[in-house]
Amino acid sequence: MGIDIHEECGVFGAFRVEHAAEVTYYAMHAMQHRGQEGCGMVTADGKHLVGHRSYGLVKEVFTQSHLDRLVGNYSIGHVRYATSGSGHYSNIQPFLFYHSTGDFALCHNGNIVNSTILREEFEKNGSIFQSTSDSEILAHLITKRSYGTRTDALKYACSKLEGGFSFLVLTKDKLYAMRDKNGLRPLSLGKLGDGYVVSSETCAFDVIGAEFIRDILPGEIIKISKDGIVSTFYDDNCFDKMCAMEYIYFARPDSDINGINVHLSRKEVGKALARECPVDCDIIIGVPDSSLSAANGFSEESGIPLETGLIKNKYMGRTFIEPSQDLRERGVKMKLSPIRSVVKGKRVCVIDDSIVRGTTSKQIVQMLREQGAVEVHMRVASPPMIAPCFYGVDTSTYEELISSYKSVDEVCKIIGTDSLGFISKEGFLKAIGAKDLCMACFDRQYPTPLYEDIKNANKNC
Repeated sequence: MGIDIHEECGVFGAFRVEHAAEVTYYAMHAMQHRGQEGCGMVTADGKHLVGHRSYGLVKEVFTQSHLDRLVGNYSIGHVRYATSGSGHYSNIQPFLFYHSTGDFALCHNGNIVNSTILREEFEKNGSIFQSTSDSEILAHLITKRSYGTRTDALKYACSKLEGGFSFLVLTKDKLYAMRDKNGLRPLSLGKLGDGYVVSSETCAFDVIGAEFIRDILPGEIIKISKDGIVSTFYDDNCFDKMCAMEYIYFARPDSDINGINVHLSRKEVGKALARECPVDCDIIIGVPDSSLSAANGFSEESGIPLETGLIKNKYMGRTFIEPSQDLRERGVKMKLSPIRSVVKGKRVCVIDDSIVRGTTSKQIVQMLREQGAVEVHMRVASPPMIAPCFYGVDTSTYEELISSYKSVDEVCKIIGTDSLGFISKEGFLKAIGAKDLCMACFDRQYPTPLYEDIKNANKNC
């Protein structure tokens, strides 16, 4: 269920764009769904770098006075949800560094699998870290390469990293953007006026009126300067293994990922789900917001009417308190409300994007029954999630994933549905229309070595 999982963050960069701070503000706002814990921005005017960051939503962190102080036509911005590192202020990005090789700022989307090993190596050699975020490791790797160009340093740094990442690095007059060699995290390049923009999602381009140029390729590093764009690769073996969860949950429906529209792909998955797991019911309802496209497709394919049976409270905001377990369980009722007149006396089929821990699904089923639904069925627009993700999704243990230790029938009983069905991995891939995706959370086929693998390999060297 989308409410149960979060993606680490979203990044945006602007080069030679007038009013870069304001443009970045609106782009970050468009990607607010990728992180609500904190956000920040660094701008440059050709001579100096200046930044601002804090806890909260974009509209809460940045006032007009902040934007007026963030001068220059170059910028990077970041919206954060913590998966690696704590929620401490020091982990809010972008990070700003002052160094003899040149001042720079950086921000990051994803997760570095070998961050613990790299951090231990740096600390043994006397390095001091200002945060617990794995993103700071890139800065230490960059400054370790004291000779050659900044691009050379970035190639060296990226070659030392294992995991899924998209990095932006801003100097006083240049913008660098890079993706991991497996292409796990999205990053796109656009044109705005006489300048360029880079974003985790293309929906930000639409908001600011930028023209999409292309996706930055796996393993690619691009340098944007007054001389134009220069592309290079830090690895000869690159693969396009976009994270499947971008299509399932993370990305906004109006974004395009690798040339595939998110809304239309989710709708096709819904259609495939209806063919694979038909249901005898009166109405179809989707769990807002990321499941609505799949519910639309399921309804269209099955011929069962689509209704708005669950309403999402869009004004939840953020909280600084850590509620008790009892209050945490009640929190679903604050986020979602069934419409009694729609579901009462009906056989309802709920379309959801995923089931993670199962607690939210169970509460939704219970709420629908309390509002008079005579039957509650559930169909899931992704395969059972059986393995944790180590690339920027906050599911890091098998114990968090109900499908890792329970069968479909057992999950059905636990969440209290009359029936339960998941789309198959093959059906999902065919419906998306992507050549290859990272499906590790569904099949345990990880595209990179994991921390224990790397640690054991080092022991054997």
